Amino acid sequence: MPRIFLTHDQCSRDLWYGEKALKALQGLGEVILRDDSEPLTERHLSELAAGCDIIISDRVAPAGDILFSQIPSLKAFIRCAMDIRSVDVDAATRHGVLVTRAGPGFVYAVTEWIIAQMINLARSIPDYIVTYRRGDVPAACSGNQLFGKTVGILGYGNIARQLIPVLKALGLHVLVHDPWKPVNEEGIEALGQEELLQRSDFAICLVSYSAETEKMFDEKAFSHMPESAFFINAARGGMVDEEDLLNALDCGAIRGAALDVGLGEDNTPTMKLASHPRVLATPHVGGMVPEAIQFQAMQTVTQVDDLLAGRMPMGIVNTELAKQMGLSVK
Repeated sequence: MPRIFLTHDQCSRDLWYGEKALKALQGLGEVILRDDSEPLTERHLSELAAGCDIIISDRVAPAGDILFSQIPSLKAFIRCAMDIRSVDVDAATRHGVLVTRAGPGFVYAVTEWIIAQMINLARSIPDYIVTYRRGDVPAACSGNQLFGKTVGILGYGNIARQLIPVLKALGLHVLVHDPWKPVNEEGIEALGQEELLQRSDFAICLVSYSAETEKMFDEKAFSHMPESAFFINAARGGMVDEEDLLNALDCGAIRGAALDVGLGEDNTPTMKLASHPRVLATPHVGGMVPEAIQFQAMQTVTQVDDLLAGRMPMGIVNTELAKQMGLSVK
């Protein structure tokens, strides 16, 4: 019977894995669970998972040469998330360890978070709620209507393609910029980044994080935006120069921002930005709904089942190694 180690501690198992997936996983092998909540290092993880055949990892556990060299029995490292930045895939391949990732089960939830924050920014709804909860009566102020406004989306991936028809249904004009993917969707304009920012009432960052996109939202980018515009980041914090965003907010270069991500722990917004009066911040919860969490957790179960049956699982990252191991294509 294969030994499977789950990196989630008790709290994150409840929040990010769930009982249904855990029971299904226990039907495939001996599942070893953590009884501590210490931040995982490679060495600590290698001690906890010693002798295991498979590791199912939360989205932040590190996995590199130290880990893979210390567990010779390990055959697969399965990430219960799309983010594999903390996984050294080359090191895994050198040690004969397959790496998989989960699919984008959070697309619907993040789309809804973006729409909610657009409305919150335009109508100042959280301010009214907070004032009433303090026991005070807020002064009524005129808000902004979404209908007829222009939204600029940077990044044409899964979330953008789900978001665009919702925006169009609400009567917004949609602009898209993606230097790596062709944009041929009817009813949207594909533009360069500078022109898109100049014309947008809302600029939404949905770009994939890489060395090329790091700090792409800097002083220059914010200077292109109208003073009445809002910035929304639902992608990764590393694509924003936080000092430049703070300056843009402080000097009124942009009107406000909504952030679900940042340079804080586990890609959460930093307190410096989150506490700013022109910022609506949430702690990386855009995809935190039971449906999205169960989707990714159950994918890890399916991936384990496929590997044990000699099949190539969906989400495989080092495909060539899988071929060398003789895994069959489903």
